[in-house]
Amino acid sequence: MSMGYENVDDDFNTAGFEFGEQSIRMGFIRKVYGILMCQLAVTMIFIALFLYVEPIAHYAQANPWMFYLAIAITFVTLIALACCTEVRRTFPMNMIFLGLFTLCESYFLGTVASTYKAEHVLMAVGITAAVALALTIFAFQTKIDFTMCSGLLFVLLIVLILFGLMCAIFRNHYAYIAYASLGALIFSFYIVFDTQLMIGGKHQYSLSPEEYIFAALNLYLDVINLFLFILALINGGRN
Repeated sequence: MSMGYENVDDDFNTAGFEFGEQSIRMGFIRKVYGILMCQLAVTMIFIALFLYVEPIAHYAQANPWMFYLAIAITFVTLIALACCTEVRRTFPMNMIFLGLFTLCESYFLGTVASTYKAEHVLMAVGITAAVALALTIFAFQTKIDFTMCSGLLFVLLIVLILFGLMCAIFRNHYAYIAYASLGALIFSFYIVFDTQLMIGGKHQYSLSPEEYIFAALNLYLDVINLFLFILALINGGRN
């Protein structure tokens, strides 16, 4: 009889532990997507201001130093968040750095978007939203473990960077379209990869629930880069 009760207790404790782990993971996912939605909302506001409020776009064009300052701060805050565990895990320092990164990145994206036609930007926003949503649903539902593909994705990213340098030197319309297509494809894979890292569970690799800032940062960069490549693809296809 005593052995029977021990087994029941063990099963109960194991079930309670799994339930606790699942609750923590779900809270982690909600926190990540809450932060991500705030980041994307700020970015969309900046893009809309640059597209539809001409004085803001003209002021940014007349003061290019702000553009370069935004790029510099973006890189500094990105390196701090990606490389310094204490920075991204310590509140409120992590939120301050992430907020500063998001503001500077949004200013950069607003400046870039102002050089395109408004209809192209809106089209890119819509396509990016649809693709990101579809890929997120796929990442949650599929049994394929994309977290094992980190090495392959890193190699593809290096190839993309080298291809971009070649396109900058040897300017060719078709090479530009191929580069934009490759970039959109790679960051589509990155959305699935980073989503599964956040989900955890049966995937080989996962992020700690303490890394909610890092997870939100990764997904934000994936979506933003996907948007930029889709925008470049739309603009290249219309030229």
